[in-house]
Amino acid sequence: MKIGFVDYYISEWHANNYPRWIAQMCEQHGYDAKVAYAWAEMDLSPVDGVDTDTWCKENGAQRCMSIDELCELSDAIVILAPSDPDKHLSYAKEVFKHKKPVYIDKTFAPDYAVAKEIFDIAKKYEVDFFSTSALRFAEELDAAKDAVRIATTGGGSNIEEYIIHQIEMVVATMGVGFDSVTYTKEDAIDTFELSMKDGRTAGMSYGEGLRFAFEATLANGEKTEDVAKSSYFKILMTKILEFFTTGNLPFDPEQTLEAMRVRDAVLDSVKKENVKIQF
Repeated sequence: MKIGFVDYYISEWHANNYPRWIAQMCEQHGYDAKVAYAWAEMDLSPVDGVDTDTWCKENGAQRCMSIDELCELSDAIVILAPSDPDKHLSYAKEVFKHKKPVYIDKTFAPDYAVAKEIFDIAKKYEVDFFSTSALRFAEELDAAKDAVRIATTGGGSNIEEYIIHQIEMVVATMGVGFDSVTYTKEDAIDTFELSMKDGRTAGMSYGEGLRFAFEATLANGEKTEDVAKSSYFKILMTKILEFFTTGNLPFDPEQTLEAMRVRDAVLDSVKKENVKIQF
């Protein structure tokens, strides 16, 4: 299986690590796949100054001059641009026309409206795809699957890009049905209290230096907590390879739309401190 990478600029953290992890997971789980093609809208990476040709040479991939060329050559496509979700709609429009399996990196879209548009285009072309933060697959979260409340922490350089990790942890654990959020800020920590229609709740605390971790209250009253320290990115690579090979999605796509709906409300709540927002 030949995998093609579509990116805004190809030399960035995800693209620089995914080929190696994909190769490792192929060897470990018996998949036959490799990153064979790459296309980037910008030739020179603003992160490290590496151009597309250099990246391709270092990763054993062939540079494509257009998204169409890449899609024609590839068996499956990964849309990257993890720091630029506003690019995902235009890339998806070009990629989905080729009706091949697609993975779209986090954050799926800049907002819920664009996320819904991407789903509609996929439906038009009858294309299967999924998108997620790798934190969804942190093995530590397995202990919280029966939670009536989960409280997560996490950091990152900016809330717009990094809050999706906590949202994916929450939605992966509790499912869909959130309907309100309240935001507070204290000592440089942004805190969000989320409520679900069935009475379950979730809290998220964001601070630039916070570790990704959780504390969950289970239905039987027990509590569990842990730091997300398992190899969740490698697990994500395995899920991508399994999907590309079998066509089986690793989770209900409605959870992706739920994550985007929650993200919209969370970012909106930052502008309206101490106000409960219904959504």
